[in-house]
Amino acid sequence: MKFVMLAQNANLYSHKRIKEAAEARGHTLDIIKTLQCYMNIASRRPEIYYNGEMLPDYDAVIPRIGASVTFYGLAVLRQFEMQ
Repeated sequence: MKFVMLAQNANLYSHKRIKEAAEARGHTLDIIKTLQCYMNIASRRPEIYYNGEMLPDYDAVIPRIGASVTFYGLAVLRQFEMQ
């Protein structure tokens, strides 16, 4: 399965361990910074971009958004839900 984690700091121990555990079970896990995502909400099918490139479809999203970006993080999470 292909997972994505919404996080602010990919270098945190807990994020690294989650990634290691997923990869040990044969899954892929991309860690992306929530605030570097932007969304195209005008289309029929919502699109999420990260660093200028459209993100692929993921099987699951792991939200690890911090309290300081909760509002924007939830908006990004909703866009993943709509895909």
